[in-house]
Amino acid sequence: MPAASVVRLLTWIGLATGLLGGLLIAFPNVLPAGGPWVQLALGIATLVLAFRARKIGIAKIDGFDGRLSLAAALLGFLVVFFAGQVAFGILVDVANP
Repeated sequence: MPAASVVRLLTWIGLATGLLGGLLIAFPNVLPAGGPWVQLALGIATLVLAFRARKIGIAKIDGFDGRLSLAAALLGFLVVFFAGQVAFGILVDVANP
């Protein structure tokens, strides 16, 4: 598979996971039991996919324009930030009965 196809695939999957995580942040009642943990996993997956796409693109594609993968990475950071706040609050509540 050519590098351009791999980068495109990783970037679009990263954007999809980031958008799904963002939707779960916007509508937290969809997954009441494990919502923050799923959101954190989606945010981390978004970051991994976006940075992997950037690494491959920079190394193997001449004239690589990584704005879309950078947008996916920023979306991943936002999802991890907001989901991390909720998850931290849950951990604090569990630790302090």
